[in-house]
Amino acid sequence: METTPAFALLLDVDGPIASPVTRDVKPEIIGLLGELGTAGIPIIFNTGRSDAFIREQVMEPMLAAGMPAGFTVHAICEKGATWFSFTAQGPGVVHVDHSLAVPDAFADDIRTLVAEKYSAHMFFDETKRAMVSVEQHVEVSNADYRAEQELFDADAMAAMGRHDLGVVRLDHHVPGSDDTVDYRVDPTIISTDIESVRLGKDLGASRACELLRRDGIVPAAWYTVGDSRTDYAMADWLHHNDHVVSHVDVRPADGVPAKPYEVLTAAYLGLDDDVIHDDAGLAFLTRWRDSLALAD
Repeated sequence: METTPAFALLLDVDGPIASPVTRDVKPEIIGLLGELGTAGIPIIFNTGRSDAFIREQVMEPMLAAGMPAGFTVHAICEKGATWFSFTAQGPGVVHVDHSLAVPDAFADDIRTLVAEKYSAHMFFDETKRAMVSVEQHVEVSNADYRAEQELFDADAMAAMGRHDLGVVRLDHHVPGSDDTVDYRVDPTIISTDIESVRLGKDLGASRACELLRRDGIVPAAWYTVGDSRTDYAMADWLHHNDHVVSHVDVRPADGVPAKPYEVLTAAYLGLDDDVIHDDAGLAFLTRWRDSLALAD
């Protein structure tokens, strides 16, 4: 039997849900996610994070707070390369699209590179199943990390060349010997992801719709939430595929692009420009929870 909730939430994790400083999730956000789920709002995470991060930072706190029976949360991880679902009974099977994985030999080289040259500022994320990621140590200042990140990214690009893997970083394209570019070096404010160019928040949006259709859920509208320009890809995909969507940008300092759908920032809620990241995420979750209470 098909159900049509008023809206569904497609949420980036770093920034809107988890603090990019501490990497953990406010208890108030965990509580609001539970309330929205209890009210029948589908919640899907669409993140570059690993399934292990989602289990530890989101699922376990939600389970501890008490998830309602019949509520399923979907987590699309590594920008669409892996995904799993969880309920009050715990996590389901983790699915991995191995065709989207970075070659093991390249991953081994990056692990060694970080250990020998960059370990003071970043660590190799051993929880990733398809991507290769390095991340800023919490105790390191972001300014210091970003300076080292530039050097690391250049070394990662050079390593791609040694493995004859075509790669792109921002506007810099370096094709392989077969003249293809199959991989991307993607710097964020606290990490660098090295990934298949087929990965992205648009792939995550596609997987989200597939998972909800499997559950018999067709939302009347969507809210997508992110903290970077690349997060707009999930709203782009939904709009292109004829879904009603609004995008929430919780870090609009990068600039808000012109889009054919509604784009919301903290200013929409009457908040100051310095309300960003998970503070803005908390404010929007609160607004949506309150809107459901008013509808009742």
